[in-house]
Amino acid sequence: MNTSCDLQLAAVRLCLDRRVLLEIDATVRAGEVLTIMGPSGSGKSSLLAFIAGFLPPAFTASGQVWLAGHNITALPAEHSRVGLLFQDPLLFPHLSVAGNLRFGLSQRATDADARIDEALQQIGLAGFARRDPATLSGGQKARVALMRLLLSQPRAVLLDEPFSKLDAGLRHDMRELVFGQLRASRLPTLLVTHDEADALDAGGQVIVL
Repeated sequence: MNTSCDLQLAAVRLCLDRRVLLEIDATVRAGEVLTIMGPSGSGKSSLLAFIAGFLPPAFTASGQVWLAGHNITALPAEHSRVGLLFQDPLLFPHLSVAGNLRFGLSQRATDADARIDEALQQIGLAGFARRDPATLSGGQKARVALMRLLLSQPRAVLLDEPFSKLDAGLRHDMRELVFGQLRASRLPTLLVTHDEADALDAGGQVIVL
């Protein structure tokens, strides 16, 4: 298998109650975005759950997932080095913005404060370190969730309709920010969406279910 930081889906087949939802072979190169489009119930989010290592018991899946030359198919979610960004930012409400970002850093990081300040500048939220997540707008929460994910140093990123709950005026700006950060980090990214504009802004390959 290729030892570069690619994400490869090899003959992946996802089923629910003996019904085949999808069958897919695909490779996402480092720094590229692969978009999978399809209606609700077509298996898009379940595919991401399978890749990340927490497919619900009701589903069955076959095939293999390779990341950076390693077979991660049977690894538990905490060992797969795959980051997942959901529709909802899911920030920890009891932690400040800085606390949420610190959660993504290694416990051994000795330069945590400096890295958090730099991260906030990158997403246009300098000075927000002590803010309560409840005081943030939807777009600001999404930026913090993205940067928390990147600070955890994943080897690949999965995006589950991350822009669907943002106001129309924010969606384009957020797509530019997210895809720009992911390409700069040279991460293979798999996006699932039902929105054609998401796919167009992502660029790269598109698979339609």
